[in-house]
Amino acid sequence: MSLSEILRFDTATARLRAIAFIEGLSYLALLGIAMPLKYLADQPLAVTVTGSVHGVLFVWLGILVLRGMTSRGKSFAWGARIGVASLLPFGTFFLDRQLGEDDAASR
Repeated sequence: MSLSEILRFDTATARLRAIAFIEGLSYLALLGIAMPLKYLADQPLAVTVTGSVHGVLFVWLGILVLRGMTSRGKSFAWGARIGVASLLPFGTFFLDRQLGEDDAASR
């Protein structure tokens, strides 16, 4: 699977998949790069910037999940699964296959 297949914004399910992927990357950057910079190299700006970007992406993902539940009739369990995955490092990457299948089915 190529990155261009994941980072598409042409349908609602493609947008959800792309934002979940980018949000997952931002979470890993926050935990793996920015936090060590803050605590080991005394660079708190790294967490400020990365945390802000991650926060915006997290909220955007939440909005897309809620929109999927209301306008596309997805279940609460579907939304909860994405919500829990977004709280775990690498969690959204494990959902990528399912989100890709949802996108293919919606076309």
